[in-house]
Amino acid sequence: MKNIYYLILAMAAGICCTSCNNEWEDEQFLQMPSIKAEPNSAGVTPVYVRYDIGGTKRYDLPVLLSGSTMNTHDRVVHFAVDVDTLKSLNRERYGERREIFYQQLTPEYYNFPETVEIPAGECQSLLPINFTMGGEGGNNPLDLSDKWILPLTIIDDPSYDYQANPRKHYRKALLNVTPFNDYSGIYGGTKYMIYMDKDKTEPLTLNEHRAYVHDDKTIFIYAGLRDADFLDRKLYKVFIEFTDEKIDIQKKKLKIYSDNEENNKFKSIGEPYYTIEEEMDPQKPYLKHIYITLGLSYEFEDYNTISDQKRIKYLVEGTLSMQRDLNTLIPDEDQQIQW
Repeated sequence: MKNIYYLILAMAAGICCTSCNNEWEDEQFLQMPSIKAEPNSAGVTPVYVRYDIGGTKRYDLPVLLSGSTMNTHDRVVHFAVDVDTLKSLNRERYGERREIFYQQLTPEYYNFPETVEIPAGECQSLLPINFTMGGEGGNNPLDLSDKWILPLTIIDDPSYDYQANPRKHYRKALLNVTPFNDYSGIYGGTKYMIYMDKDKTEPLTLNEHRAYVHDDKTIFIYAGLRDADFLDRKLYKVFIEFTDEKIDIQKKKLKIYSDNEENNKFKSIGEPYYTIEEEMDPQKPYLKHIYITLGLSYEFEDYNTISDQKRIKYLVEGTLSMQRDLNTLIPDEDQQIQW
């Protein structure tokens, strides 16, 4: 009896082991292509590209193939621009405030192949996207006071040898194209005082001010308390040009101006300056810290919040500061910056 019992146990163990091995060898999931583009809290994926008005910059978008086993044959994945998803995002996020909608990037500023091959033995590939910030011939620069999106999706068709991942953020990508130069980014504004009617008893401040690219040596911010969600933001742009003219050992001269001075009565005060300092991190020797400080002072008038006859005068003075961290172990510049 005991021998029969041991025989049954041995047979059961053999069956279990065989079953486990077969399951391990078989594919456990559908092998579906996906786009690697994790969205942020706004539902879009920032794509940082060096600003070059006369050239083209390439961004490689990762394409992954899911599954528990390796891909066994060549697959050709098809891509297209996805207009409907961008429209849905704008309606859900901004309602009828069309002036602050995300804008769809037009073909003048990008190109990408319609297909990407994932070869047998590989589970990932790259979709190369070429961005041209200056438009055709560099004669129509992208207006960065608007928020630009390149919406992409993987196309399904019965004739294709794959099924696209049905999850929205795996199948689709809303790429928020964000050009940068050496000075653009988010500046801290706790020492950047905004006074109404020159009354210095109760200054207003914002924790952060975003600086956008205008050209290689110039950025722009919005005057006073305005930011990208103000409907009239384009009337109050403050351009900041970085020069090589020295003021003293540390400081260099800035040129600040507005493209709407006739209406907003913008006026620079004093001698605006900037400083740049660099140091390597003492704990992480591969990490470089770059500290940029802007010293600004200017006046402007808000002429349309109430009416042109009832203008609100502002005085702005103080410093904006930004820390940019670079991982020097990464060769690609857009990946090197720790955004």
